[in-house]
Amino acid sequence: MARKKGQISKFLVGIMLVMLMVGLAGFGVTNFGGRIRTIGEVGTVEISVDQYARALDEELRNLQQRFGQQFSLEQARQFGVDAQVIQRLISQAALENETNRIGLSVGDAEVQRQLLSTQGFRGISGDFDRDAYEFTLERNNLTAQEYEASIRNRTAGTILQSAVISGITASGTYSDVILGFLGELRSFSWLELDAKSLNSPLPTPTEADLQAHFDSHGDDYTVPASKSITYVWLSPESVIDQINIDEAALQAIYDSRSAEYNTPERRIIERLIFSSMANAEAAATRISTAETSFDAVVGERGLNLADIDLGDVTRASLGAAGDAVFSLTEPGISAPVDTDLGPAIFRVNAILAAQSIPFEHARAALLEEEAADNARRLVSDQIAEFDDLLAGGATLEELANETDMVLGTIDWSAVNTDGIAAYSGFSITANAVTNADFPSIEILEDGGIFALRLDAEIAAHPDSYENVRDQVATDQAADALTQALEADSAVLLASLSGGATLSSLGHPTTVETHIKRDGVFLGKPETFLSSVFKLEQGAATSVTGAGRVFIMQLNVIADADPNDSDLVDLGTAIDTETGQTIGQDALELFVRALQNKAGISLNQTAINAVHARFPGTGGSAIPAQMQGGSGGDHN
Repeated sequence: MARKKGQISKFLVGIMLVMLMVGLAGFGVTNFGGRIRTIGEVGTVEISVDQYARALDEELRNLQQRFGQQFSLEQARQFGVDAQVIQRLISQAALENETNRIGLSVGDAEVQRQLLSTQGFRGISGDFDRDAYEFTLERNNLTAQEYEASIRNRTAGTILQSAVISGITASGTYSDVILGFLGELRSFSWLELDAKSLNSPLPTPTEADLQAHFDSHGDDYTVPASKSITYVWLSPESVIDQINIDEAALQAIYDSRSAEYNTPERRIIERLIFSSMANAEAAATRISTAETSFDAVVGERGLNLADIDLGDVTRASLGAAGDAVFSLTEPGISAPVDTDLGPAIFRVNAILAAQSIPFEHARAALLEEEAADNARRLVSDQIAEFDDLLAGGATLEELANETDMVLGTIDWSAVNTDGIAAYSGFSITANAVTNADFPSIEILEDGGIFALRLDAEIAAHPDSYENVRDQVATDQAADALTQALEADSAVLLASLSGGATLSSLGHPTTVETHIKRDGVFLGKPETFLSSVFKLEQGAATSVTGAGRVFIMQLNVIADADPNDSDLVDLGTAIDTETGQTIGQDALELFVRALQNKAGISLNQTAINAVHARFPGTGGSAIPAQMQGGSGGDHN
């Protein structure tokens, strides 16, 4: 029977509603606790959306600490943070899936130990605080059951990781090769040739010799590119004679800074608080009888010295504890004393005596400081006026005539540090100035001001012989000496090749024995020792330094000393690092195999939902202090 038009419409609407409900079932993430609870699974282990959100938040915090600025989630994803987090969670889930499969777990006692040792769950007394524990979990949307299960799973995963890594050790072959190279020894002889070693002094160069040197080394005598600049300059020093400060003003400044010149006695201390006076007295007794140390008691409480450091304090700042601490006449431990935070003992590490500097002694420094400050203000107060003059068309020359500014010129280059060019502010402006720029007032590092104008740009060009003659004479003499010494060394090296020994060449000789590659020879050319290690036994070589030539002959090549403690320690370190590297590689392959075996499924809809609702620069990640009790990280 044919359906009526209204019935057909109702039937189609019904079908559409059913389809819509089915479709919406896959988009049920209204929050992180909605219908979609996981972003994926590895085997039978789920990765919850809350777990993913907390891990993302933690990575954002890490980025903020590393770079000193906040990152949105979108910015972090450009670094691949989301993919890294997902991969880490997959690895953790794979390990958890495997520990579940083989029945590996830890008991309640280990979970309790880790909870009690977590710093973030301790109260003022230093002991585990149940309220702090529950508050932290509630703030991070976790139940005690969930968090304790995560400890159990993490610890079991750590045991499994350790089983993989600990069974791998380096063979020692790698470290033996490295140590054999680094520890190899050389015994050699060397002599030095210098100007005194020449048979006759070098002839005095003629003008023709100097001119020839200049002509053949033209690149060494080039005037760098520069800018011809006119400037005006006003420094605080140039106006300081305009500053007048009367005695009453200086006295008022001194009085306002009385705390700086008159400081009370202070102590640099540490404070260790206890839950009861009995506990504080017991600890003090153990320390005073040398049964233990203050540092050891701090460690027993699960604290470090940074946690109890108060820095330098005054008697007044310590309140009721002030008398006990300041009664000590030398560094030491105070008697137990009640404080606002509970019974405590204090360790005094240093005593800083009271200081009192009378006005008469501080006057000269105050006068100089105040005059300099006033001079800088006087200069600064004129910036607007000078800028207005320049904006109105005044030239630098006119500005110098009408104000206290001083006119000057300079051929500025990157290597010029004379006068005003010594200021980085001037050099930066001079480097950037072009013919299109108009002069404006700029500020120097010391509070001075200047303005400049580019008059001409001068390209790099050869200097004249007359300008650099003295430098040419110095350079030519150094080259002539080096050539003479190298010629003499060539003769000596020829003798050594013919069978002579270094000591038979008629020059003072030094013998070095059992030298390693990392030996240090101060005052020698950089390649002095490395050249020796390139020689065959009995061979010789030379290296040239500033006005000197060194000749070295290798006498003995010896293997590394197996009893060298430094090499033994280095070999142990290399083996340990190599074993750890191999172990990490093996663990990565092991975890990858577990993932492949268990199977991985990811819900991109859930991942996108987390991203869409994620705040980007903050959230509810588990604080770092809650991560400390797990016993290790999963890779």
